[in-house]
This record gives sequence, C-alpha cells and structure tokens, in this order.
Amino acid sequence: MRINGTFLPLTFCVLTAAVLFAPGASAARLKDLCEIQGARGNDLKGIGIVVGLAGTGDKTDAAKRALDRMLDRLDIEVSDMKELKSDNVAIVVTTAVLPPFAKEGTRFDVLVNSIYDCESLEGGTLLETYLRSVGADSPVYAVAQGPLSVGGFNAGAGGTGVRKNHVTAGRIPMGAHVEREVPATITDGERLTLLLKRPDFTTADNLQQAINSVIGVDCATAFGAGAVNVIIPPEARAELVSFVARLEEINVETDAPARIAINERTGTIVVGGQVMIRPCQVAHGNLTIRVAETPMVSQPGPFSIGETVKAPLTDVLPEEEDAYLMPVEGTSASDVAAALNKLKVTPRDMISIFQALREAGALEADLEVM
Repeated sequence: MRINGTFLPLTFCVLTAAVLFAPGASAARLKDLCEIQGARGNDLKGIGIVVGLAGTGDKTDAAKRALDRMLDRLDIEVSDMKELKSDNVAIVVTTAVLPPFAKEGTRFDVLVNSIYDCESLEGGTLLETYLRSVGADSPVYAVAQGPLSVGGFNAGAGGTGVRKNHVTAGRIPMGAHVEREVPATITDGERLTLLLKRPDFTTADNLQQAINSVIGVDCATAFGAGAVNVIIPPEARAELVSFVARLEEINVETDAPARIAINERTGTIVVGGQVMIRPCQVAHGNLTIRVAETPMVSQPGPFSIGETVKAPLTDVLPEEEDAYLMPVEGTSASDVAAALNKLKVTPRDMISIFQALREAGALEADLEVM
C-alpha cells in the first residue's frame, strides 16, 4: 500500500488455495460437495411491527395505519388517528428459510429489515408475525416473535453522532417456530439423486467412483456434471437415515478450475491453486496526477471602479515512477504469489497486471470479476 508516496509492506490480498492444499486434486466429504434432491429449504416472509424503539421508529402515515390495524386485532379501539403519534414502532419485513425436514415446533432464526424511515431497530421487539411462502394465498408456515439483535448502535446529540454497523436490520436467534410442516421426499424407495453444489465433470466422475468403491459396483451413475444417481441397496432401504449418513462421510477427490477471482471494489484477489504463469517479463509504473488549487485575489487600483475578483490558480503536477522489467513465473499458487509480491505494487495495480498477463497469453487461468 502507498501512503504519501511511500510503499508500506504489502500484504497483498491473494488468498491462495496452496495455503490449505497442495497443488492438484484434494479430498472433501461428500456432504460438503453435494445436496440431496428434495432436501431443500423454503423461503418465508412476512410483514410485522417492531415496538419498543426509543424514538427511532417510523414517522410515516403508513406506519400509523399499520399500528391502528394491530391495535384493532387486540380489541383496542383508537378513536382518532392523531392519537398515534409515537415513533417508537417500525414496520419491518421478516424473512427466514424454513429448514428441510423441520417438524412442528422446530425453532429457527429470522431476519428483520425496516422498510420505511426508521432510524434504528436497536432495542426493539418484533410482535407476532406470520411467515408465509410464495403467493398471497399461502398458508402460515411459521410464526416469529422476540427481541432483536442488531449488532450495532446509532447515537448522536448536538449535531454530532456515532454509528456502528447497520442498525436498520437485525436478527432474532431462534425467533420463529414451525406451525405447518412442509413434506419433503428424497427418494422413491429405490434411489436418490445427489446434486453437486459446483457442477464439474471431473468431480462428478470421482464422486460416482468413490460411491461405487464403498457401497458397491454400479451403485452410482453420474448424470452430467451436476447430478449423480445412487441406487439404494435392498438391505439399506429400511434404514435410509443410516445409509445417507454413510454416504455423506465418503471422501471424494475434487478438481478446482484454474481461476482468479477479483473484487475491484475492495481490492481483493483470490488465486486458485491451479493457476500458472508462463515465463514473462513485467514492468509496472505508477502514474499519479495531483491537482493543487491556490486561491488568488485580484485587487483593483486605488479610486478605480473595478471590483475585487477571486481567481483560483490551478497547478497540475504529474508524477510517474520508474519501472523496470522483472521476470515473473510460477507453476503453483505459492510460486505465483511469491513472484508477483516481488513487484511491490498495490492490490489494485495487481488487478491490472493480471488482466495484462491474461491478454499476453502468459496467464493460464480464467479471470472472474466480482
């Protein structure tokens, strides 16, 4: 990183797979690579009211009307809407994912987000909120209620303030319980299908070979890069849970593509373990343009009819550092990191270098910009 024209020791944000694994294929559990078809969560959502806010709630008329409807359900009559002046409540959207195989009474986390002009949900409590699935006519699958945790604060007085984290969104740990179960079927009684989280032909082939070596020959068949069909042995059909648990513990050799992920907004670079750089020479010089503006005052002569005019004087000062060709080469992620760190450039400069290496044909990897 450069501060005031001086290079500081660069912790170049290249997180390499070589830190964790040796180059080449690596082993992972089947449960970390696949999901079972039919075992999926279901998105739920609902509109609720958060109360107990210290004057940081909504101030819109819509919030007052929602509060009036809530009080009406509680048999509390409000004769005049002007009585609802409190800004200690907020209208929120409550979202959650209903876990697969969740039974009635199972508890799970919910997320709460303000939708109007609420300043902070800190210290608030969500009142009973019905969570439904897709569609207006969807039945209620869960009910959420409880105190919010926002993980921050928003304080201020006298024109100054301090804010930590995002205080108009929060979470209620174990804040919802299941009211209606969602049927889930993962097998037709004879077979089940494994879905790869990251479809890849090599991984799918390794997956079917690993299952066949543990369960039995011709038990698993890969259907393309994203799915593997598994035949359940007759002796295991009566104990499906034990069979699936046995499958999940199988170790499978995975194959990661040669890829570099770039996030230019944060200056983060992640280099995969299969990335290679062919022998080449790289020079990178930094160009800095500084614009300095000095206020100047033009004063008219004595007893003249002129006016004093403020005319700024602008200076443009370009600065370009010397650059030298340096050899860059690497056959593994650690070699690539060591070679590029010798250039002593910032992560944002590193992004430009990777793009230039790709155009020059020296980089054996795909560039993915996030």
